[in-house]
Amino acid sequence: MIKTLIVDDQALVRGGLRAMLEAKDDIDVVGEAADGLEAVEQTRLRQPDVVLMDIRMPRVDGIEATRRVMATPRPPRVLVLTTFDVDEYVYEAMRAGAAGFLLKDTPPARLADGIRTVMAGEALLAPAITRRLIEQFVRRPAATSALHSTFSELTTRELDILRYVARGLSNSEIAATLFLSEATVKTHVTRILAKLGLRGRVQAVVLAYETGFANPGG
Repeated sequence: MIKTLIVDDQALVRGGLRAMLEAKDDIDVVGEAADGLEAVEQTRLRQPDVVLMDIRMPRVDGIEATRRVMATPRPPRVLVLTTFDVDEYVYEAMRAGAAGFLLKDTPPARLADGIRTVMAGEALLAPAITRRLIEQFVRRPAATSALHSTFSELTTRELDILRYVARGLSNSEIAATLFLSEATVKTHVTRILAKLGLRGRVQAVVLAYETGFANPGG
Protein backbone atom coordinates (compact mmCIF):
# COMPACT_ATOMS: atom_id res chain seq x y z
CA MET A 1 0.00 0.00 0.00
CA ILE A 2 1.18 3.51 -0.82
CA LYS A 3 0.59 5.69 2.24
CA THR A 4 -0.60 9.09 1.02
CA LEU A 5 -1.11 12.43 2.77
CA ILE A 6 -3.44 15.02 1.19
CA VAL A 7 -2.57 18.71 1.72
CA ASP A 8 -5.02 21.40 0.57
CA ASP A 9 -6.63 24.38 2.31
CA GLN A 10 -10.08 23.51 0.95
CA ALA A 11 -11.92 20.74 2.80
CA LEU A 12 -14.06 20.01 -0.27
CA VAL A 13 -10.96 19.40 -2.40
CA ARG A 14 -9.42 17.16 0.25
CA GLY A 15 -12.63 15.17 0.48
CA GLY A 16 -12.80 14.72 -3.27
CA LEU A 17 -9.20 13.59 -3.50
CA ARG A 18 -9.66 11.18 -0.60
CA ALA A 19 -12.74 9.63 -2.23
CA MET A 20 -10.90 9.16 -5.53
CA LEU A 21 -7.82 7.63 -3.97
CA GLU A 22 -9.52 5.39 -1.44
CA ALA A 23 -11.22 3.64 -4.36
CA LYS A 24 -7.78 2.33 -5.37
CA ASP A 25 -6.65 -0.96 -3.88
CA ASP A 26 -2.99 0.03 -3.59
CA ILE A 27 -3.37 3.55 -2.10
CA ASP A 28 -4.06 4.29 1.57
CA VAL A 29 -4.90 7.88 2.59
CA VAL A 30 -3.29 8.15 6.03
CA GLY A 31 -4.14 11.78 6.76
CA GLU A 32 -5.00 15.30 5.65
CA ALA A 33 -3.58 18.78 6.27
CA ALA A 34 -5.09 22.20 5.64
CA ASP A 35 -1.86 24.21 5.31
CA GLY A 36 1.89 23.89 5.09
CA LEU A 37 2.52 23.78 8.83
CA GLU A 38 0.05 20.95 9.27
CA ALA A 39 1.63 19.20 6.29
CA VAL A 40 5.02 19.09 8.01
CA GLU A 41 3.46 17.96 11.31
CA GLN A 42 1.38 15.24 9.65
CA THR A 43 4.38 14.06 7.63
CA ARG A 44 6.36 13.49 10.81
CA LEU A 45 3.39 11.85 12.51
CA ARG A 46 2.01 9.69 9.68
CA GLN A 47 5.22 9.04 7.73
CA PRO A 48 3.49 8.90 4.33
CA ASP A 49 5.16 7.57 1.22
CA VAL A 50 3.67 10.31 -0.97
CA VAL A 51 2.38 13.80 -0.13
CA LEU A 52 -0.13 15.48 -2.45
CA MET A 53 0.78 19.14 -1.94
CA ASP A 54 -1.23 22.22 -2.87
CA ILE A 55 0.72 25.40 -3.66
CA ARG A 56 -1.34 28.34 -2.39
CA MET A 57 -2.22 27.87 1.28
CA PRO A 58 -2.37 30.05 4.42
CA ARG A 59 0.44 30.32 6.98
CA VAL A 60 2.99 28.28 5.01
CA ASP A 61 2.60 27.72 1.26
CA GLY A 62 3.22 24.45 -0.55
CA ILE A 63 6.67 25.39 -1.80
CA GLU A 64 8.04 26.15 1.66
CA ALA A 65 6.19 23.13 3.06
CA THR A 66 7.88 20.96 0.43
CA ARG A 67 11.29 22.28 1.50
CA ARG A 68 10.53 21.45 5.14
CA VAL A 69 9.07 18.05 4.35
CA MET A 70 12.12 17.15 2.27
CA ALA A 71 14.34 18.07 5.23
CA THR A 72 12.72 15.43 7.48
CA PRO A 73 14.77 12.29 8.28
CA ARG A 74 12.87 10.00 5.86
CA PRO A 75 11.31 12.37 3.34
CA PRO A 76 8.35 11.19 1.27
CA ARG A 77 7.82 11.84 -2.42
CA VAL A 78 6.02 15.15 -2.92
CA LEU A 79 3.54 15.40 -5.79
CA VAL A 80 2.41 18.98 -6.27
CA LEU A 81 -1.22 19.50 -7.27
CA THR A 82 -2.39 22.97 -8.21
CA THR A 83 -4.65 24.99 -10.49
CA PHE A 84 -1.73 27.30 -11.22
CA ASP A 85 0.76 26.41 -13.97
CA VAL A 86 2.68 29.67 -13.58
CA ASP A 87 6.37 29.23 -14.36
CA GLU A 88 7.75 30.49 -11.05
CA TYR A 89 5.58 28.09 -9.05
CA VAL A 90 6.71 25.15 -11.15
CA TYR A 91 10.35 26.12 -10.98
CA GLU A 92 10.40 26.77 -7.22
CA ALA A 93 8.48 23.58 -6.47
CA MET A 94 11.03 21.60 -8.46
CA ARG A 95 13.93 23.30 -6.71
CA ALA A 96 12.30 22.57 -3.36
CA GLY A 97 12.46 18.86 -4.11
CA ALA A 98 9.04 17.99 -5.52
CA ALA A 99 9.06 14.70 -7.42
CA GLY A 100 6.16 15.63 -9.66
CA PHE A 101 3.76 18.34 -10.69
CA LEU A 102 0.17 17.88 -11.92
CA LEU A 103 -2.78 20.19 -12.39
CA LYS A 104 -5.88 19.66 -10.25
CA ASP A 105 -8.05 18.90 -13.27
CA THR A 106 -6.05 15.72 -13.83
CA PRO A 107 -8.40 12.71 -14.27
CA PRO A 108 -8.63 10.36 -11.23
CA ALA A 109 -6.88 7.49 -13.02
CA ARG A 110 -4.00 9.78 -14.02
CA LEU A 111 -3.69 11.02 -10.43
CA ALA A 112 -3.41 7.48 -9.10
CA ASP A 113 -0.87 6.65 -11.79
CA GLY A 114 1.04 9.79 -10.80
CA ILE A 115 1.28 8.62 -7.21
CA ARG A 116 2.55 5.24 -8.38
CA THR A 117 5.06 6.90 -10.71
CA VAL A 118 6.70 9.12 -8.08
CA MET A 119 6.61 6.25 -5.58
CA ALA A 120 8.67 4.24 -8.06
CA GLY A 121 11.31 6.98 -8.10
CA GLU A 122 10.41 8.48 -11.45
CA ALA A 123 9.83 12.18 -12.14
CA LEU A 124 6.37 13.35 -13.16
CA LEU A 125 5.65 16.60 -14.97
CA ALA A 126 2.53 17.50 -16.90
CA PRO A 127 3.51 17.96 -20.58
CA ALA A 128 2.33 21.59 -20.73
CA ILE A 129 4.31 22.44 -17.60
CA THR A 130 7.44 20.72 -18.92
CA ARG A 131 7.23 22.64 -22.19
CA ARG A 132 6.87 26.03 -20.46
CA LEU A 133 9.65 25.22 -18.03
CA ILE A 134 12.08 24.29 -20.79
CA GLU A 135 11.15 27.42 -22.72
CA GLN A 136 12.06 29.39 -19.61
CA PHE A 137 15.49 27.73 -19.49
CA VAL A 138 16.07 28.46 -23.20
CA ARG A 139 16.11 32.16 -22.38
CA ARG A 140 18.85 31.69 -19.78
CA PRO A 141 22.54 31.76 -20.73
CA ALA A 142 24.36 28.48 -20.19
CA ALA A 143 26.54 28.58 -17.10
CA THR A 144 29.42 26.78 -18.78
CA SER A 145 31.99 27.98 -16.25
CA ALA A 146 30.27 25.94 -13.55
CA LEU A 147 29.71 22.92 -15.75
CA HIS A 148 32.98 21.05 -15.25
CA SER A 149 33.15 21.33 -11.47
CA THR A 150 29.49 20.46 -11.00
CA PHE A 151 29.62 17.16 -12.88
CA SER A 152 33.31 16.30 -12.53
CA GLU A 153 32.64 13.28 -10.28
CA LEU A 154 30.26 11.64 -12.76
CA THR A 155 31.50 8.86 -15.04
CA THR A 156 30.95 8.96 -18.79
CA ARG A 157 28.07 6.50 -18.48
CA GLU A 158 26.49 8.57 -15.70
CA LEU A 159 26.73 11.70 -17.83
CA ASP A 160 25.00 9.88 -20.67
CA ILE A 161 22.20 8.76 -18.36
CA LEU A 162 21.84 12.24 -16.86
CA ARG A 163 21.23 13.64 -20.35
CA TYR A 164 18.35 11.23 -20.83
CA VAL A 165 16.98 11.97 -17.36
CA ALA A 166 17.00 15.67 -18.27
CA ARG A 167 14.94 14.86 -21.37
CA GLY A 168 12.31 13.24 -19.16
CA LEU A 169 12.94 9.61 -20.02
CA SER A 170 12.00 6.92 -17.50
CA ASN A 171 14.43 4.23 -16.33
CA SER A 172 12.88 1.69 -18.69
CA GLU A 173 13.15 4.08 -21.65
CA ILE A 174 16.79 4.86 -20.86
CA ALA A 175 17.52 1.15 -20.50
CA ALA A 176 16.05 0.42 -23.93
CA THR A 177 17.97 3.31 -25.51
CA LEU A 178 21.35 2.36 -24.02
CA PHE A 179 20.83 -1.42 -24.14
CA LEU A 180 21.11 -1.76 -20.37
CA SER A 181 18.92 -3.46 -17.80
CA GLU A 182 16.43 -1.28 -15.96
CA ALA A 183 18.08 -2.24 -12.66
CA THR A 184 21.45 -1.01 -13.95
CA VAL A 185 19.95 2.33 -14.99
CA LYS A 186 18.27 2.68 -11.59
CA THR A 187 21.62 2.07 -9.88
CA HIS A 188 23.31 4.70 -12.05
CA VAL A 189 20.55 7.25 -11.33
CA THR A 190 20.89 6.61 -7.59
CA ARG A 191 24.64 7.20 -7.80
CA ILE A 192 24.17 10.36 -9.87
CA LEU A 193 21.81 11.83 -7.29
CA ALA A 194 24.16 10.91 -4.44
CA LYS A 195 27.21 12.44 -6.14
CA LEU A 196 25.33 15.66 -6.92
CA GLY A 197 23.72 15.84 -3.47
CA LEU A 198 20.20 15.85 -4.90
CA ARG A 199 16.95 14.48 -3.46
CA GLY A 200 15.40 13.28 -6.69
CA ARG A 201 15.25 13.21 -10.48
CA VAL A 202 13.38 16.50 -10.80
CA GLN A 203 16.19 18.36 -9.04
CA ALA A 204 18.63 16.66 -11.43
CA VAL A 205 16.60 17.99 -14.38
CA VAL A 206 16.68 21.52 -12.91
CA LEU A 207 20.45 21.36 -12.32
CA ALA A 208 21.13 20.00 -15.81
CA TYR A 209 19.33 22.91 -17.46
CA GLU A 210 20.57 25.56 -15.02
CA THR A 211 24.19 24.72 -15.74
CA GLY A 212 23.71 24.41 -19.47
CA PHE A 213 24.59 20.70 -19.36
CA ALA A 214 21.24 19.96 -21.03
CA ASN A 215 19.40 22.05 -23.57
CA PRO A 216 16.12 21.57 -25.42
CA GLY A 217 16.63 19.39 -28.46
CA GLY A 218 20.18 18.55 -27.40
